[in-house]
Amino acid sequence: MTANYLTKEGFQKLQDELDHLRTTKRKEVANRLHEAMEGGELIENAEYEAAKNEQAFVEGRIQELEIILASAHIIDEAAAHQNPNIVQVGDTVTIQESGGSPEIYTIVGAAEADPRAGKISNESPIGKALLNHHTGDVVIVEAPGGSFKVKIIKTT
Repeated sequence: MTANYLTKEGFQKLQDELDHLRTTKRKEVANRLHEAMEGGELIENAEYEAAKNEQAFVEGRIQELEIILASAHIIDEAAAHQNPNIVQVGDTVTIQESGGSPEIYTIVGAAEADPRAGKISNESPIGKALLNHHTGDVVIVEAPGGSFKVKIIKTT
């Protein structure tokens, strides 16, 4: 099982989602299924099909969250900042492409990644390229659209 890096906040967020799915959402879907079954012919009952699909989604997400949380490695922020010049999971990094504006990202595990919020996965092309490099290094990012270079301006 591969390690899933999570911040304390990310771990808690996923744990809260799992608890909600197990308690509230399962009951809601079970009630929908029960109501749909009382609606008559199950073969042609669209509500029943929709409820069954939702049930499958909820159960799949529960399994996914259980696996992520079981293999979670909580990012020790104090340890991550022992050497602030080397990029590690949990660090916030300022990078810049040649001629571009500086961009700030926090490197997190894949389960917590949210690029719009500035959180990129350690498994993403940029995340992989930055890990274990130093402030001032120029690294090559191998992305699906081609490779490009970025300079590590700052690591915190």
